Amino acid sequence: MSLEMRLKAMDATGVDIHALSETSPMVYWATPAFGLKLSQVYNDALAAACQKYPTRFVGLMTLPMQAPELAMQELERAAKLPGIRGVYLATAVNGKNLDDKSFWPVYEKCEALGFPIFLHPTNTLGADRMRNYYLRNFIGNPVESAIAASSLMFSGVMDRYPKLDVVLPHAGGTFPHLIGRMDHGTTVRAECKHMTKPPSSYLRSFHYDTITHSDSILLNLIRQVGADRVVMGSDCPADMSYTQPVQVIERINELKSDERELIVSGNAARLLKVV
Repeated sequence: MSLEMRLKAMDATGVDIHALSETSPMVYWATPAFGLKLSQVYNDALAAACQKYPTRFVGLMTLPMQAPELAMQELERAAKLPGIRGVYLATAVNGKNLDDKSFWPVYEKCEALGFPIFLHPTNTLGADRMRNYYLRNFIGNPVESAIAASSLMFSGVMDRYPKLDVVLPHAGGTFPHLIGRMDHGTTVRAECKHMTKPPSSYLRSFHYDTITHSDSILLNLIRQVGADRVVMGSDCPADMSYTQPVQVIERINELKSDERELIVSGNAARLLKVV
């Protein structure tokens, strides 16, 4: 609610620039027309925040993806606003996975604009079975990331738009850990006979944030996909966030200094075109 409070917290944690985005539930619950209006109001406010503090904030626009034609309209409009550097999408839209053909024009336009797409779950699959113990977050969110990445991979989105940058939340969730199963599955399952490359070859088609809450798992991810595909995340302001996101990277002694630099700043600066 307060940019000044956010800046104070950023200064206290060593964060120079914050990519602002609208969190769950986004705007997909609204009617198409109302979803468009909400997106416009939010994106305009986002641009105003970036204008007020142009060296501290960049913005990730929100889109009314429940109406892809309106999402395209707002994407083209908001792309011209100051400080907007990317798009924030859910891992699924009202029950539709991201391989849905109606979403492909959005991907094509983002690739053409050079806008990265940052993903985050809203409603998790199987939430009715994960009501207790906060399992919908502990388990549901990482699974959502895997479903989103797999849908984009198996459907051909990542082949059709090879320059599209997609950032997976929660360190890619279960996606990188299940890649061996998918590699084997494509050799024995008719549902995947269309695949011309193994799923593991797509690991570096995505970017991954650092939200693992485990130094060893994060290090494994970095070794699996490469330091140039990992960006520092905070998950702010959720209670599952990193309170010291920079320290998470700095305390991993096995990382080389150039790897740390990429993860803490270089990769995000490249994706968000921050000079």
